[in-house]
Amino acid sequence: MYHKILVTLALDHDVSPQTLKIAETLLADGGEIIGLHVYEALEGSASAYLDADVVKQAYKNAGLLLAEKLADAPHVTPKLVKGHSARTIIDYANEHDIDCIVIGSHKPGLSDYFLGSTASRVVRHAKCAVHVQRTR
Repeated sequence: MYHKILVTLALDHDVSPQTLKIAETLLADGGEIIGLHVYEALEGSASAYLDADVVKQAYKNAGLLLAEKLADAPHVTPKLVKGHSARTIIDYANEHDIDCIVIGSHKPGLSDYFLGSTASRVVRHAKCAVHVQRTR
């Protein structure tokens, strides 16, 4: 059983009831579940064409969407952070003494074996336990 579980959430997909159920099953009495979404801002030359107010509003909207998607899971603490998905998940887990990360993963394609998906990077580099929920 784990006392502090991090469930990764992608806002462009539905919140997976399976990953939340896994976290609930693995949670020790009195434990905490954190629902984390990593907001990835545009990089490089594309970011030069965006108005700062538009970027701020998009981040605010992401926070509202995260809260909306977790409305049916009041026992999950929503957390929105900026960064690169895999690196930020790992850093957040290390900085907040996370015992276990629950992360969803799609069926890997050929490009994932060469580049690595977010889930595979988290599995390789996390210092805590990682539970991967595979989707078809």
